[in-house]
Amino acid sequence: MAEQTTPIDPAGPPPGDPVPGIPAPSAAGDRQVIRDALGVGIAVGLSGFAFGATAAGAGLTVAQACALSLLVFTGASQFALVGALAAGGNPLAAAAGAFFLGARNAFYGLRLSQLLALPRATRPLAAHWVIDESSAVALAQRGRRRTRLGFFVTGATLYVLWNATTLLGALGAEAIGDTGAWGLDAAGPAVFLALLAPMVRSARERVTAAAAVLLGLGLLPALPGGVPVLVAALAAPAVLWAEGCRRPSPSEESPR
Repeated sequence: MAEQTTPIDPAGPPPGDPVPGIPAPSAAGDRQVIRDALGVGIAVGLSGFAFGATAAGAGLTVAQACALSLLVFTGASQFALVGALAAGGNPLAAAAGAFFLGARNAFYGLRLSQLLALPRATRPLAAHWVIDESSAVALAQRGRRRTRLGFFVTGATLYVLWNATTLLGALGAEAIGDTGAWGLDAAGPAVFLALLAPMVRSARERVTAAAAVLLGLGLLPALPGGVPVLVAALAAPAVLWAEGCRRPSPSEESPR
């Protein structure tokens, strides 16, 4: 009698499902994912103190600062918005700058939607938590189960802590009065740069960052508040265009 074999699916098992010959995910591995997610969520969530203080210094009420953290929940966009308002910028220009900074989360969502494969009922909640930190932790995992675990633990930890510290920071800034006298007006930009610095690694990224700084600072005296931030975003396509001009076309390359 011939031995019966199970047909092999050429596409392979879906992500997260056990693979024959490979052990199932261990509890120790899950604990490591949780530790990593909590570490990221706590470290970044404490920055909400700086945002709350910066928002209060920009003239926002405690309720307005808390509403931004609850509803927007993307630190770079929030800091850009209150920073532009503090500089006397037009609210529409400030909102536009914040929007363009937050638009990158849509690209994270395109990738995460395939990896997480969440039920429709949970997608609105998950979309609200698609930010740099939750995306980074999720994308670093192998298998759908751990990807989901990393994403939701990071998102939940950061959301709760960010909103709690925003409230405390805004209340504290309101209590001490003039935040500029205490140097708290520089807290927001300092935290933003501290979060951004580790991401600038390659020569291309350093050139782009330098060009953005030169554009932003150079145009600051000439343009209304909030507009230089929008113009500085042109540094990225400018650097890519310059690289494309330097790269020889296929017809110019000598045959081997």
